[in-house]
Amino acid sequence: MKWHELAQTHCPIARTLSIFGDRWTLLIIRNAFLRTQRFDDFQQQLGITRHLLAERLNRLVDCHVFEKVLYNQSPKRYEYKLTPKGKALYPIIIAMSDWGNTWQNEDNEFLSINYLHKKCGNITKPSVTCDCCGEELEANQVLPVFQEAE
Repeated sequence: MKWHELAQTHCPIARTLSIFGDRWTLLIIRNAFLRTQRFDDFQQQLGITRHLLAERLNRLVDCHVFEKVLYNQSPKRYEYKLTPKGKALYPIIIAMSDWGNTWQNEDNEFLSINYLHKKCGNITKPSVTCDCCGEELEANQVLPVFQEAE
């Protein structure tokens, strides 16, 4: 199956990967959550080629993950701001960070990144819970159920 065909499958994971299925796109999203908005800042922080960065940013704008906002008229310069659709990726980003802290740093070679919940002042770990009963979801306790879109 080709990458562009993933967007047309019934699998929501495959459709998501049609947008975020390469390493650069997720790193761009990560940096956007770290308040990066300008092309040159993304390029400098990531070390990505200008051509590849422009391609990824344009795709994220086309998919409504970023909004391209003019901040300088001459020469024209834009900022890339997360849309509500883009901001909805935050739980995925911090879950991946937590997974990396746990499973890609078993020898404690790297610093861990923790997340401070500003409202309560405590370090928190991401978790997925049932929106009905509040119990944490585990893979062996969940069954996918398919249904028609409304």
